[in-house]
Amino acid sequence: MQHEQSADLPYLRKIVGASMAGTVVEWYEFFLYGTAATLVFGKLFFPPTGNELDGIIAAFGTYAVGFIARPLGGIVFGHVGDRIGRKSLLQFSLVLIGTSTFLMGCLPTFATIGYWAPLLLVLLRFVQGFALGGEWGGAVLLVTEHSPNRSRGFWGSFPQAGIPMGNLLATIVLLLLSATLSEGEFLAWGWRVGFWLSVIIVGVGYYIRTKVSDSPIFEAAKAEAEQRADAGYGVAEVFRHYPRGVFTAMGLRVAENILYYMVVTFSITYLAHIGVDTTEILALLFCAHLLHIVLIPSIGRLADRIGRKPVYIAGAALTIAWPFVAFPLFDTGAAPIILAGIMIGMAVHALMYAPQPAILTEMFPTRMRYSGVSLGYQVTAIFAGSWAPLIGAALLRAYDSWQPIALYVAGAGAISLVSALVMTETRGISLLAIDRADRERTA
Repeated sequence: MQHEQSADLPYLRKIVGASMAGTVVEWYEFFLYGTAATLVFGKLFFPPTGNELDGIIAAFGTYAVGFIARPLGGIVFGHVGDRIGRKSLLQFSLVLIGTSTFLMGCLPTFATIGYWAPLLLVLLRFVQGFALGGEWGGAVLLVTEHSPNRSRGFWGSFPQAGIPMGNLLATIVLLLLSATLSEGEFLAWGWRVGFWLSVIIVGVGYYIRTKVSDSPIFEAAKAEAEQRADAGYGVAEVFRHYPRGVFTAMGLRVAENILYYMVVTFSITYLAHIGVDTTEILALLFCAHLLHIVLIPSIGRLADRIGRKPVYIAGAALTIAWPFVAFPLFDTGAAPIILAGIMIGMAVHALMYAPQPAILTEMFPTRMRYSGVSLGYQVTAIFAGSWAPLIGAALLRAYDSWQPIALYVAGAGAISLVSALVMTETRGISLLAIDRADRERTA
């Protein structure tokens, strides 16, 4: 009996819960850094220059370090995860990112230790990014490899919904702190509380992940690999046999990755630059994250019904149009209109983000899937999401206009649109069939 068709629904829900628990925790911490980069780090961890945007740009430079570390984490975790399993690597990544985040909350500022402050911040950000690089691939594979063929898009989208949940949690914490403390108190110590809270939520996420196991299809592939001397795994094997899958995945990621960080991170910078209150910006993002959480599983189900390609093509095409609609809405300064611009961006992003786990899972055989998925997903972050807020801030500083920023986002949308048009439709495909085809191909 094929495991995809005989999935135990209660256990599958448990798998989804375990995957989401860790994802919420890890992205809470990752996005807490992103928001703090705009609100805090630019002011406290870098020397003053007289222009506030200079500090923000420097802080976004350290933000990018986390993205640069992610592919390295993806390669290492993917290589080991394809050999020993998904679960144990996911528990390790959770502890690693929790420790680095807690220590960020303990760091002295530039005024206290000078240039050691940004140096230590960069080091901890690297560790945080390295851990996250291994988290995503393991979390989505834990779900998609347990999912039925006909509904893999739906179930696989839930770890994606955990990401805006983590962002939502980070937004709530910062919103409460910024609303209840004076600006001086928030900058002096209040921002640290959000980082220290990671200890509690890491403990919860770790416990939940002890209650699940790797999928039957992975266990079967692991047993076969132990018997076959020629059954390779890891990054070199992925590039050797599935280069098209890796590069298609990277192309698909460009628009999705850049759009998200322009909506949830750079929008804070832009709106603050035009005079919108920080607490109001965080409240608007809170509403937008709620919409994102609701939309992702719905679009995952849509990808099961009509296919992965049409859903992704729509998202990439709308990415090209979004900045030309959103920035004029932002410039009105009116909260309901700004919220509309942010929510449109979240909806467009969900069209690409929701089907990604199913798409990437269906590109690679089990023996190298963790490596292939992590590589295709994480490498893009080096030149896409990592630089998006920094590029946006630099363009804003140079031109004091949103139009160059809009062209940048539209260019990203065009790259992903081409990738979506050329990718293979895999709706409903059996993972066992992919493994059989792989065996025939390498025989």
